[in-house]
Amino acid sequence: MKSENLLIELLVEELPPKALKKLGGVFAQSIEKGLKAQGLLSTESVTQSFATPRRLGVLMSGVLEQAPERQIKQKIMPVSVGLDAHGKPTPALTKKLQSMGLAELDVGSLHKEMDGKAEAFYYDHIQAGATLQQGLQKALNDMLGELPIPKMMSYQLQSGCELPGWSTVHFVRPAHGLVALYGSQVVPVQLLGLSAGNESQGHRFESKVSPIVINDASQYERVMHELGGVIASFEDRRASIQVQLANAAKKLGPDFHPLEDEALLDEVCALVEKPNILTCQFEPDFLQVPQECLILTMKANQKYFPLLDESGKLTHHFLVVSNIAPVDASAVVQGNERVVRPRLADAKFFFDQDKKKTLESRVFGLSKVVYHNLLGSQGERVERVCEIVNILVQMWSKNLNTQDTLSTPSTQLLKNAQQAARLAKADLLTDMVSEFPELQGTMGKYYALSEGLSEEVAFAIEDHYKPRFAGDQLARSVVGIIVAMADKLETLVGLFGVGQGPSGDKDPFALRRHALGLIRMLVERDVKIELTPLLTQICTLFGDRLKLSQAEVNDQLKNFIYDRLSSSLKEGGYAVKEIDAVISQRPELLVDVPLRVKAVHAFGELPEAPALAAANKRIGNILKKENRLGDAGVRTLEPQEITVDLLSAGAERDLYDTLQSIAPICAAHWGRQDYAQALVALAALKTPTDTFFDQVMVNDPNEQLRNNRLALLQNLHLEMNRVADLARLAA
Repeated sequence: MKSENLLIELLVEELPPKALKKLGGVFAQSIEKGLKAQGLLSTESVTQSFATPRRLGVLMSGVLEQAPERQIKQKIMPVSVGLDAHGKPTPALTKKLQSMGLAELDVGSLHKEMDGKAEAFYYDHIQAGATLQQGLQKALNDMLGELPIPKMMSYQLQSGCELPGWSTVHFVRPAHGLVALYGSQVVPVQLLGLSAGNESQGHRFESKVSPIVINDASQYERVMHELGGVIASFEDRRASIQVQLANAAKKLGPDFHPLEDEALLDEVCALVEKPNILTCQFEPDFLQVPQECLILTMKANQKYFPLLDESGKLTHHFLVVSNIAPVDASAVVQGNERVVRPRLADAKFFFDQDKKKTLESRVFGLSKVVYHNLLGSQGERVERVCEIVNILVQMWSKNLNTQDTLSTPSTQLLKNAQQAARLAKADLLTDMVSEFPELQGTMGKYYALSEGLSEEVAFAIEDHYKPRFAGDQLARSVVGIIVAMADKLETLVGLFGVGQGPSGDKDPFALRRHALGLIRMLVERDVKIELTPLLTQICTLFGDRLKLSQAEVNDQLKNFIYDRLSSSLKEGGYAVKEIDAVISQRPELLVDVPLRVKAVHAFGELPEAPALAAANKRIGNILKKENRLGDAGVRTLEPQEITVDLLSAGAERDLYDTLQSIAPICAAHWGRQDYAQALVALAALKTPTDTFFDQVMVNDPNEQLRNNRLALLQNLHLEMNRVADLARLAA
């Protein structure tokens, strides 16, 4: 069957740059999916997408002119409905066949087949495959409903277009041309009131001809580049920009490199059709302003690429990705330098003005800034964060790692953390942060340093927002960690307390990110603080502002934190049942959870593991039936007194002796947080436990013996589940 390349190009007005990459991908994928569903693509078909500011396109190889015929088996109706008592066709069957265009069909041409418990009539026939025109038209129509359009526009088609008179069209931007080429033949399809042809438009300024005639689908990229001055592929254009940026930087110095920003690179790629890199500069005096301010204003407002030296320090050079390549680019360079200068001057003005007031003098103003209508002002929030800092320092100072970056005593730790927490939000009232909200925290650090505050306090002010995203660094010091934890805990407890936790995929306050950040700090910095006492104390700081009770907040927030931790561990490659075995125990020290999961994973590799897990499950069922397990499972078990004289010789005594011998070994491993060895020690219980259940009847008629054996099982269950609920590992 004949197959050719198929080209589709939709020419539009400038598309929204931040959405272009996704629009181009979905445009191509949707058309490919539509043709494939109709059998119009061969197995060797390859799809290539195109996306520029003014066009969306796709080129597919191995497209069939007509889909192959298909054998269709169509159910008509149950035989009991289609035939009367005499075996004659009923009116229902006759009417059904007429509606299908099969009025002349003899009932004998239908075949019977069981459909569940009843017999039904089926009609077998050959269905002709869809033609390319039919299939492509359907794929184009379906594609319009799948495009992720951020905001729809409505515009009018004038008379003379394919739709007569004035007609309203809805699309992301007005469309002006449609190309649909199958090899060298135009496929007569329509889209958005446009009829397909083989003519397109090139670059607005760099195109050599207009219109551009595309004689064959396979020539599209070459023709658009050579005659139209357009690099149609988004990825090729992006790669070209990267190479040109690196080359332009090297011309200024071997150690120079452009700022790495994937989002900026994507956005700039979506603004140009033929990139041309120009080197510009600004006055070195502006470098007195914190480089984060200059970088942000250049990339956010102007889409420029700042140049950094080998140490990552900003230089007074920057690169511009231009959409034109004039012989003399001096006018373009000067224009960009002239445009950026007032922006940088504004940043310098804001910085100089902000330094005239101390951070401390701005703290009072936070009482006039609304934090949340149910939780009060930012000033009240700061007071709560300072109180949480007190709680954390008291809890953590007992367990500080002597290898940590902090060597100051707890009194100095508390003083620095309190100062950082009090000043952490003060930069929200500065001109610089009002102009650039992304710089909150960063500017607080610079203003603190300019006032002569210690680096530890200044860095904590900046770092208390960290981690801002997945993979972000944690705060640099213990002071920063404490303030960051306090800030996130205040947010989590407060918003859960007023009933505004995440719902489904909606998380307007980024509480999932806050919880993951808290987990990372507790785990990665080896912070041994119990969760329940911490949350309980924090709840009291909100007074009567919380809608939920303290118990409800604790329960909901702990479940939320455990869920986030569980998701994080799943991403680390651990099995769900391994994670659940640990998380179900609700360990108070989150830092222990990854260690326990790792130990459970290693335990699962032991040959004794399946039998021990099964035995543990059996023991749990027995204890639960006897009301000895408690509503909360293994966490409520307490060691029981065993009357040794009541133990029968053989299997029962062997199990008791083995348990007595390994208990201190497990306890020693537990104390060292060597959970893997604690579980390995349990392997010695396999044989005596199996023998016990084979030879000993737990529910002995003698109540004294039964209770003693249940107590033995309770102690065994407690020892086996110290690290994790092993029953959850059972198949």
